[in-house]
Amino acid sequence: MVDIIKERLRQKSRTGGYPRGAVTLPEKYRGLPKINPGACVACGDKTCLERCPTDALTFGGGSDATLSLDLGRCIFCAECASACKNKAISFTNDFRLSARNRRDLTISGNELALVKQLDKKMRALFGRSLKLREVSAGGCNACEADTNVLSTLFFDLGRFGIQFVASPRHADGLFITGPVTGNMELALKKTYAAIPEPKLVIAAGACAVSGGLFRDHPETLNGADSILPVDLYIPGCPPHPLTILDGLLRLLGKL
Repeated sequence: MVDIIKERLRQKSRTGGYPRGAVTLPEKYRGLPKINPGACVACGDKTCLERCPTDALTFGGGSDATLSLDLGRCIFCAECASACKNKAISFTNDFRLSARNRRDLTISGNELALVKQLDKKMRALFGRSLKLREVSAGGCNACEADTNVLSTLFFDLGRFGIQFVASPRHADGLFITGPVTGNMELALKKTYAAIPEPKLVIAAGACAVSGGLFRDHPETLNGADSILPVDLYIPGCPPHPLTILDGLLRLLGKL
């Protein structure tokens, strides 16, 4: 036991500093996109729209033409940025991407509206203890893997009172990944029904938010909000663990 205590003191804390301190992500990390409207209006080449595999980019016609990007559809492949000659689109290192409303995920040179916290009553219920049941509704396991990482020592999700549980009857909310395939529709609805009221629904990853790469495929339902009310949208393909953590903490009013 003494040796264990000595080793623990030698290793010190292995838990990440967020949210107490600033976080530096690798230079190659692709976070919140940034759009320069002026550079885009001056461009007659719309190759960026053609290169986007999920139709996340739209361009409004007319004299006030603006380029808009839907973070809910974006898979952060950066094909649009590489296609743009005027560098109107770029990717920052900002991992804060989540939003409460689906429409807030569309940006066009304006800043992203960060997650608004739950009302006082819901924070009183879930602010200190939030249990989530995760359902992979046809996911590729990328979002699921980054979600599982949150339970490791570095992120230590439990220190915020947030945990993933094995049964929906023990849960306060539903954490959904994947595009919601037809085969998973009934299972997802049954899991939601088994969670006692009041409850939360969180859609994590481009697939769960909009259908992602599988949008409009006959075997998918284009995301979680096609069948359930969603309280928190977490974009990404997959979302970085810090993106997930940031969204959850903002939802609970812990930032």
